Amino acid sequence: MLLLAMDTATPAVTVALHDGDSVIAEFRQIDARRHGELLLPAVDRVLTEAGLKLDAVTGIVVGVGPGPYTGLRVGLVTAATFASALGVPVHGLCTLDGLAYASGIEEPFVVATDARRKEVYWARYENARTRVGDAAVDRPADIAEQVAGLPVVGAGARLYPEAFPDARDPEHQSAGALAALAAERLAASASGTSHTGFLDPLPMYLRRPDAQVPKNYKVVTPK
Repeated sequence: MLLLAMDTATPAVTVALHDGDSVIAEFRQIDARRHGELLLPAVDRVLTEAGLKLDAVTGIVVGVGPGPYTGLRVGLVTAATFASALGVPVHGLCTLDGLAYASGIEEPFVVATDARRKEVYWARYENARTRVGDAAVDRPADIAEQVAGLPVVGAGARLYPEAFPDARDPEHQSAGALAALAAERLAASASGTSHTGFLDPLPMYLRRPDAQVPKNYKVVTPK
């Protein structure tokens, strides 16, 4: 097994290689405006570090969000392109699940990332491997009572300490953690102990796009 994992749903542009046992190469750069510019060089960097070629990859892992439209699409389109070119499967995982897994927390907690507009993408977890319910987008003050007393992982906790006073690491996404979670789920599926737990590699937006078709625009073409 050689998994190539990537996630661009947050300001972290992150790529990793996982051989089924451990992460063998990983790269991450925090830059919310350069996902398209940084992702492919990051893939090349981890392959070079591992001394491997792209055709050695047996599967693609990609974070499906939630996240903003532009950054999220970069990772998903790249993952789909690699999977098609290599003839390998692409496994989608909720971005928040990767942060949860990386935390290693074995008690109830919350993951919250920056959704902009003074909101967070968030989900509740029973432990590092088990999400409770679906991801959502809300204002921190609106969910503060629901998550009171729980540790909160992710950048959202640091952006809104008044709502999330117990901030925990990690702050940013790690493709290495995402790959390790995928490898664990693939192994469990192969042994018949569980279903895969993967999502379709489609964007999880949770919000309508900012761009809208005007409702009452003036027609200027000849009749």
